[in-house]
Amino acid sequence: MDKEARLNGTTSAEHPQALRLWLRMLTCTQLIETQVRTLLREQFDTTLPRFDLMAQLERAPDGLKMNELSRRMMVTGGSVTGITDQLVSEGLVERVAVPDDRRAFRIKLTAKGRKQFIAMAHQHESWIVDAFAGLTDKEITTLHTLLGKVKATAQTPLVETL
Repeated sequence: MDKEARLNGTTSAEHPQALRLWLRMLTCTQLIETQVRTLLREQFDTTLPRFDLMAQLERAPDGLKMNELSRRMMVTGGSVTGITDQLVSEGLVERVAVPDDRRAFRIKLTAKGRKQFIAMAHQHESWIVDAFAGLTDKEITTLHTLLGKVKATAQTPLVETL
């Protein structure tokens, strides 16, 4: 059941429009993410977390330390290690020793990994564009601007009201 369906049959007097909007945004995000996960699995035999890790590495040609990857992806170090181990075994990323720290490694895309990621990224971009195909360019720009306002507001701590 999507998040928005919880409010079916209720009125705006019962639930604020802001709550309805939040649930609509959450539902849309989840629907698109589910489609992307399915397509990554079907077309590239990979997962969204693997794609996300490779995307971080693509943006950092010199590689990233494991703790940097963990922070950027907002997941535990153990999750990053597990994904990295898989990608190393497939020859898509490599561990490179950090000269001034014998215990640390930088994780980098290999040439094979970069080639595979570029193919996935192009397809991913196409999927996202398709997900918004029902909107005009002007509507997309307006929605982006409005969500920018939401983002700015959300970056300030919420005040607890009693």
